[in-house]
Amino acid sequence: QVQLVESGGGLVQAGGSLSLSCTASGVIFRINAMGWYRQAPGKQRELVAAIMGSVSTNYADSVKGRFTISRDNAKNTVYLQMNSLKPEDTAVYYCHADLATIKGLVLEWGQGTQVTVSS
Repeated sequence: QVQLVESGGGLVQAGGSLSLSCTASGVIFRINAMGWYRQAPGKQRELVAAIMGSVSTNYADSVKGRFTISRDNAKNTVYLQMNSLKPEDTAVYYCHADLATIKGLVLEWGQGTQVTVSS
């Protein structure tokens, strides 16, 4: 069974930094893409950043220049370094992966981790 396990998150003051990580486990033949979404109370889930392959990245306009996504293929892990955090970054952050597994192509979600930025 494929699983995404997230770590990181927490409470930080505005202007501070946090780092998230997400590791995919199970029988995985290939990871096509990994990324991070977030959902604030009363809002729809939105893409924060994604990485396709090892170097192709995509960021939401609201986080460009502040967040950096990276990936360690050997560890099946994706990271999100968040700098210059703002109160509007407060949300539950979800890891997402597009995987080739023994069951075929699957889209998996992590359980979510809370990020709270105080003003």
